[in-house]
Amino acid sequence: MPGMVLFGRRWAIASDDLVFPGFFELSLRVVWWIGILTLYLMHRGKLDCAGGTLLSSYLIVLLVLLAVIICTVSAIVCVSMKGTICNPGPRKSMSKLLYLRLALFLPEMVWASLGSAWIADDVQCDRTVVNGVIATVIISWIIIVSTVVTIIIVFDPLGGKMAPYPSSGPNHLDSHESSQLLNGLKTAATSVWETRIKFLCCCVGRDDHTRVAFSSTAELFSTYFSDTDLAPSDIAAGLTLLHQQQDSIRSSREPEGVMGHSPGPPQEADLDAELANCHHYMQFAAAAYGWPLYIYRNPFTGLCKIGGDCCRSRTTEYDLVGGDQLHCHFGSILHTTGLQYRDFIHISFHDKVYELPFLVALDHRKESVVVAVRGTMSLQGISQAARYVYQRLVDDGILSQAFSIAPEYRLVVVGHSLGAGAAALLAIMLRSAYPHVRCYAFSPPRGLLSKSLYEYSKNFIVSLVLGKDVIPRLSVTNLEDLKKRILRVIAHCNKPKYQILLYGCWYELFGGSPDNFPTELDGGAQGDLTQPLLGEQSLLTRGSPTYSFSSDSPLESPTKYPPLYPPGRIIHLEEEGASGRFWRSAAQYSARWSHESQFSKILIGPKMLTDHMPHVLMKALDSVVSDRAGYVFCPARGGSNVDMV
Repeated sequence: MPGMVLFGRRWAIASDDLVFPGFFELSLRVVWWIGILTLYLMHRGKLDCAGGTLLSSYLIVLLVLLAVIICTVSAIVCVSMKGTICNPGPRKSMSKLLYLRLALFLPEMVWASLGSAWIADDVQCDRTVVNGVIATVIISWIIIVSTVVTIIIVFDPLGGKMAPYPSSGPNHLDSHESSQLLNGLKTAATSVWETRIKFLCCCVGRDDHTRVAFSSTAELFSTYFSDTDLAPSDIAAGLTLLHQQQDSIRSSREPEGVMGHSPGPPQEADLDAELANCHHYMQFAAAAYGWPLYIYRNPFTGLCKIGGDCCRSRTTEYDLVGGDQLHCHFGSILHTTGLQYRDFIHISFHDKVYELPFLVALDHRKESVVVAVRGTMSLQGISQAARYVYQRLVDDGILSQAFSIAPEYRLVVVGHSLGAGAAALLAIMLRSAYPHVRCYAFSPPRGLLSKSLYEYSKNFIVSLVLGKDVIPRLSVTNLEDLKKRILRVIAHCNKPKYQILLYGCWYELFGGSPDNFPTELDGGAQGDLTQPLLGEQSLLTRGSPTYSFSSDSPLESPTKYPPLYPPGRIIHLEEEGASGRFWRSAAQYSARWSHESQFSKILIGPKMLTDHMPHVLMKALDSVVSDRAGYVFCPARGGSNVDMV
């Protein structure tokens, strides 16, 4: 449902978003009203004192005012529960109720101010009564301030402006005035998202480089949601419905999946060897994150183990490493990798946008020179980050120094998340000079390589993906597809939003059958609607890139972006059994080679974000490698074609 229009501008909240906040306020005010009534009835005989008349008048008027507010909020909750996301007809009276509710804040603020003034006077009444009135005044101001903060949060600075894409079609965008308008609106939208992200990440530093990172992240969000006429809660409801829909399709196809072809012995041996390599090199990818990840993985012992390194001054052994800004990082790197300080050629925690921390070490166990790259905050900066690390490695002579010490070793490049994407590009750039280079990309982004480069990378790059991890499925094409699917499932939904969110929370936490909650209209349900659905087209801004001017449905138009692919061959760690829930602690995983088409859609689930966390991936990898180590396997003649590194 598009945002409500109040006072001539659109707000970042829909008319069906007021069920839960309204119910919360209603519960609070009913309890408050009962408490004030109890206070007045039990102690009204003690108000015949100096100032008692004012206190009695304050309580009586407050009871009447609260009763009116309770009735108004009850009406708001009841109206907000009606209709569906795309059927706002039953909620057409919501704006009038909100105007009435906002108007009641004026007498509430005036009466709270008078109560504060009267309490400040020297009232000679029973202490219990005075304390009770003081409590009511404090609660009044708490609710008033909370409401003001809520209004600020849902206020959309762009609500009064026209849509980012004019309705006259794409040819209208050729004019200089239109270009200036679009650039201005794009900048404003990015600024709004940047403010929201900063509010959510208030504990992060405020230096110039952090602000650039916030701007890059904000631009990504504003790009994909600026042309949709949806409130944030609509998107949340759409994701909830998509998860149930995907689980329903998966359960209906599972019997067919059992008949799938099982890989032969050579492929299984290849898989075991590469899993062992991934298990080994994931330690280096984790070490590149430094002490925060180490402390998180070892909350009880981590600080004690690396505390001495945090306080230790720069000594000769640190100078041998090269690098900069080590602080506590060096101790965590040693504990994570199990290497000695003399095994490291370079460690850099120089951290700016497009300039990533990385480390170079001699891994004597695998006889390899390992380059581990940390992740970047910018999707658009992966290639720039790879060029930066390449220049440091080649131009500064870091790799030359490493191979002068161990000329017989092989080069291995590793990274996690967006750092895996940078590591894959770095390996491609280094392959002409180091033809035996190998790369292990853990949870890399999908939208990275062209088709030909993807096929080329299969010879020396292995990617590892856990479960429903969203990042390996993240690309421009997949995001456009996700947006289209959200619009479709919202447009066809026949349930009110509050029911979708309530059932969705239960489903994510405790599971259930996805078929028990219908998500699309059937023939009988359409007769219950009091107004035709808004439809898929109305959820998009006319003229947006997603909207097809030559088609009746914007959701059927082909994407304008070329397909991009993940790097190398892909090992997928899939959770066995039912879809995981938050309360399930011990998940079991199986490993198999997967085609890139298995990651052509973004999957929705409670673990789509947690499966991306490096410590979760490491735990799952430990479990899989341990389980497979117990199997007895005899490879076929010819053995595996994998290069053991």
